[in-house]
Amino acid sequence: MLDQKEVQILAIAGGTASGKTTVAKKIAHILKNQRIVYLTMDSYYKSLDNLSLAERKKINFDHPNALDLDLLISHLTALKQGKDVLRPIYDFTQNNRLKETELVKAGDVIILDGILALAIDEIRKLSNIKIFIKTEDDIRFIRRLTRDIEERGRTVQDIIHQYLSTVKPMYEYFVEPSIKYADIIVPYYEGNEIAIDMIATKVKSLLKR
Repeated sequence: MLDQKEVQILAIAGGTASGKTTVAKKIAHILKNQRIVYLTMDSYYKSLDNLSLAERKKINFDHPNALDLDLLISHLTALKQGKDVLRPIYDFTQNNRLKETELVKAGDVIILDGILALAIDEIRKLSNIKIFIKTEDDIRFIRRLTRDIEERGRTVQDIIHQYLSTVKPMYEYFVEPSIKYADIIVPYYEGNEIAIDMIATKVKSLLKR
């Protein structure tokens, strides 16, 4: 078990490729003297072993139903209580969860990022600071296009089809409306260090309580 100070959970939401991971890593760097746990909701997609790769590619991964929310919430709850968890590992090239897991040790600060981080009521209730990264749609699409080609082996046609059929509609239905739950809205652009410093300073003050 950890000491008596309360574990702080930061939930970082925003559209696909909005800069959530970048912001999370910058906050973690400033708080490097604390024990930081970083989780991404992408690790918690459901196992689809019963489906072929072609069938898995048709899944709407931007809908809450694609996520194993019970497992994610149980892990957040355990980490907040100072307990270690076994995080699932997700393979984006296969659109499926691996059999292996990774041990995540408890820490002082848990940083969770995911497009739906503020859209899920149970996650909001567990979070101490709720952040939304606001980035222009065209910038996000270009970043996603580049990432999915370079890191996930996707074709341009597949990326465009997925973006128009599920990513954009789900952003408008689930993600964008969740901005109303944010404690802090961060306009993302290179060099916006002020907002990140403010968030880190707030976390430090909470940890001193």
